[in-house]
Amino acid sequence: MQELLLTAARETIETELREAANLAERLNNDFIQACLLIQACRGKVIVSGIGKSGHIGRKIAATLASTGTPAFYVHPAEALHGDLGMITAGDVVILISSSGHAAEFRLIVPLLKALPVGIIAFTGNPHSPLGEAADYCINIHANKEACPLGLAPTSSAVNTLIMGDAMAVALMRARNFSEHDFARSHPAGSLGTRLLCRVGDIMRNAEKIPCVSDRATVTDALFELTRTGLGLVAITNADNKLKGVFTDGDLRRWLMKGGVITAAVQDAMTVPGFILSAGQLAAEAQALFQQYKISAAPVVTEDGTLSGAINAHDIREAGI
Repeated sequence: MQELLLTAARETIETELREAANLAERLNNDFIQACLLIQACRGKVIVSGIGKSGHIGRKIAATLASTGTPAFYVHPAEALHGDLGMITAGDVVILISSSGHAAEFRLIVPLLKALPVGIIAFTGNPHSPLGEAADYCINIHANKEACPLGLAPTSSAVNTLIMGDAMAVALMRARNFSEHDFARSHPAGSLGTRLLCRVGDIMRNAEKIPCVSDRATVTDALFELTRTGLGLVAITNADNKLKGVFTDGDLRRWLMKGGVITAAVQDAMTVPGFILSAGQLAAEAQALFQQYKISAAPVVTEDGTLSGAINAHDIREAGI
């Protein structure tokens, strides 16, 4: 039984890979024109398909939407019962049917043409009613389904998914879609956090900022180090301008060379010290911490006014 299962799995993978390998040679002028049609669209891209084609269509719509092409999925049966109102003139519709004979599309296509909207067919039969009616036809034909009965959409479903990804990536390249563009569609994910979160969003402020006056003593700075646990204390003048920083390392070095804790903190602090701005990306701050082997930094404005403080733990807690 175990060998039977492994053999069936290997045959499925090999069949689907073999069928998918034929797709590249089918990238023709229709594919190019379909991409240009979507690129020029000022409306939405609506993807529709029935059965397994519908499941793949949902994924294609989601991929398009997350890579710079406004898109959503509409079930063809629901479209015939009101959801067709979601589609307006100037939109582009991608209709998916391996056979090209989906009954729902025979009713929908004339209504779409009357709007009018651009129609792109994903079908394994370019000479089918759907293939002939579409403005552009993308051939996702599979010579052999991986299903041993030749019935369940397997190879054809994979081909459809791959061709949808090919179109989405081609449009990404054409639009110069960047990591930052992608992050705006995924603000809650780790990538979005890394590319969008700035120091000012997560820094400590107000009474959480470890800070003492430049007239303070090492003892005062030590108490502030203990109170906040940040790993440094910002030293400021009467105008709240940063004069330097006092860290755990500064304290150790000061004591090792015979300094006393009643001395002025200005004698023991680091000048000017490493600083950050609120507008810097938190991921950039994390990289700088690693580069300079430090764990915390004050945050200052352009004129040197202390506005916050942050350490490596704060950045990790933000999910970066």
